[in-house]
Amino acid sequence: MKILAVDYGDARTGLAISDVSELLATPLPQIEEKSMNKAAAAILQQAQQQKAEMIVVGLPRNMDGTEGSRATKTRKMAAILERDGGLPVCFWDERRTTVTAAAQLSEAGTFGQKRKGILDSVSAAVILDSFLAWRKNHPDQMPQL
Repeated sequence: MKILAVDYGDARTGLAISDVSELLATPLPQIEEKSMNKAAAAILQQAQQQKAEMIVVGLPRNMDGTEGSRATKTRKMAAILERDGGLPVCFWDERRTTVTAAAQLSEAGTFGQKRKGILDSVSAAVILDSFLAWRKNHPDQMPQL
């Protein structure tokens, strides 16, 4: 099954897609949109173009596991995606994914404007990689966040 991962942000939203075998997570061009409804429409357009069958949304939690205003906005975005997209939507804990993505880009020698243009999509790929690893051991389950 092809799965689309979303790292939702106020100005930029990162996207990544899995292959059908759920082994690889590939970053897609990020969405530069501040309007939640326009960002949701662009995400769903990518889901359709990529033939995604599920959407995984990174849920930003505080380090102690609590949720703040960013998580509330993300839950609202996910509700729009589920309502308008007709695809199953689940959440995945995204704590430290941006740190991991930044480290990967540093190792690859990617800095400056180029880094800014792909960081959120690399973060979405980190979210998706983690979700796919979990799914291997829980093939018929959905995470509960």
